[in-house]
Amino acid sequence: MIDKLVVKLLTLKMWLSDDHGQDIMEYAMLSGLIALAIIAVGVAFFSGALESMFGGIGDCIDFKSSTVCAPF
Repeated sequence: MIDKLVVKLLTLKMWLSDDHGQDIMEYAMLSGLIALAIIAVGVAFFSGALESMFGGIGDCIDFKSSTVCAPF
């Protein structure tokens, strides 16, 4: 009975100390952080231009007569 308990505890210890796949998780977290930084910079610096572009696209989709729909 003690042998089975020792084997189970050693198995648990090995399972908890296993770092297989850790580097993949670190790369995923790093790429997510980089993506968030790119999005934050884009929103901070290009928000006025994006609003203007989406507003123009929305006016063209609504077919407003006062809007000239041309490539930006």
